[in-house]
Amino acid sequence: MRLSRYFLPLLKETPKEAEIVSHRLMLRAGMIRQQSAGIYSWLPLGLKVLKKIEAIIREEQNRSGAIELLMPTIQSADLWMESDRYGAYGPEMLRITDRHERDMLYGPTNEEMITDIFRSYVRSYRDLPLNLYHIQWKFRDEVRPRFGVMRSREFLMKDAYSFDLDQEGARRAYHRMFVAYLRTFTRMGLSAIPMRADTGPIGGDLSHEFIILADTGESQVFCDKAYLDIEVPGSDTDFRDDDALAKIVETWTTPYAATDEMHDEAAWAKLAEGDKLSARGIEVGHIFYFGTKYSAPMRATVTGPDGREVPVHMGSYGIGPSRLVAAIIEAFHDEDGIKWPAAVAPFDVGIINMKPGDAKVDGVCETLYEQLGKAGFDVLYDDRDERAGAKFAAFDLIGLPFQIIVGPRGVAEGTVEIKHRADGTRETMPPGDVVNRLESEARATSL
Repeated sequence: MRLSRYFLPLLKETPKEAEIVSHRLMLRAGMIRQQSAGIYSWLPLGLKVLKKIEAIIREEQNRSGAIELLMPTIQSADLWMESDRYGAYGPEMLRITDRHERDMLYGPTNEEMITDIFRSYVRSYRDLPLNLYHIQWKFRDEVRPRFGVMRSREFLMKDAYSFDLDQEGARRAYHRMFVAYLRTFTRMGLSAIPMRADTGPIGGDLSHEFIILADTGESQVFCDKAYLDIEVPGSDTDFRDDDALAKIVETWTTPYAATDEMHDEAAWAKLAEGDKLSARGIEVGHIFYFGTKYSAPMRATVTGPDGREVPVHMGSYGIGPSRLVAAIIEAFHDEDGIKWPAAVAPFDVGIINMKPGDAKVDGVCETLYEQLGKAGFDVLYDDRDERAGAKFAAFDLIGLPFQIIVGPRGVAEGTVEIKHRADGTRETMPPGDVVNRLESEARATSL
């Protein structure tokens, strides 16, 4: 993509309403625009990141055996009355009456609807286990939306729902999602720590939040520093091996880790002072096992091996892709802007033409643009007639992993410069070596 033809409305000044780093940088980098309190338009650059995150989530959900569908944003209140949550959920639920005076709602979550879909088609234990997921917009009418897309009213959510014959089967489903979440966040460049957490309005008796550490985190978290050294399951993980998955989960839940709601001072005190890590954290995922909380009142049953009808055991598993965009920025930025991990960067590499109109410089830039595109890289080429300082500032702000700087002096010497956004290091090489250099970087960071 040529920057002269791209829609990238950068802001020089920080909007006054932006309270945290991710909100400031997303507005300045032209990723989002606020339309009303807690509701945002996703502009092209922001949407590219969002789609990259969606793709990673989808790949890991599919790898774990979950099956994708798509449910609507508007739900019938009748389903929520069956589960007895319609009145209990609270003012965060946006309740709607349609022209026929039917009670509807803009879904804050989908336990009731997915249970209705399940009970309409599944009758036998032979069709279990089953895990269905979708990636869809949700709405929760936050009393005080803040921090940009970190705590917005409208947000994108991946929610998966597992169905099993009994508690043992449901635990295995929980383990599959637990491990899938570890891989998902690692692929995005994040170190997420699973912590026992309160189940909240979803319900149930087993829940983990996946937390990344960040100074702007919403809650205090407590964990053993051992988490910083535990190896994340690799791409060869066999999600059919229940025993292996259970061992992974045991490894990741044995050291102490808890959110402030679940913090146990007595257990915390048993840790050596040098092993304690107390910090602020951002929730990036939440998984729940809640048994028959929804299946029993909504009569979602299957015929078991003995011929009896039994309610299925369920779990739900959420990741907020839109929230993750902000969380990644909170984890990866400096005073100049964003520093995207390669897997979620809106473009893989940027080319900066230091002197548009110079035939030799233009020629090198065009050749690199074509070669990188053919090699599979998504390239943003700054071909604008703009001063060099503005170009450098723009590319640092939007945070592409690599900047290829092409200027008259380098071209005369037969070289270009590559700047690594992550650490600011630079290297000089012939233009013909650039593709191989970036391909080696891509191989080194692939998971």
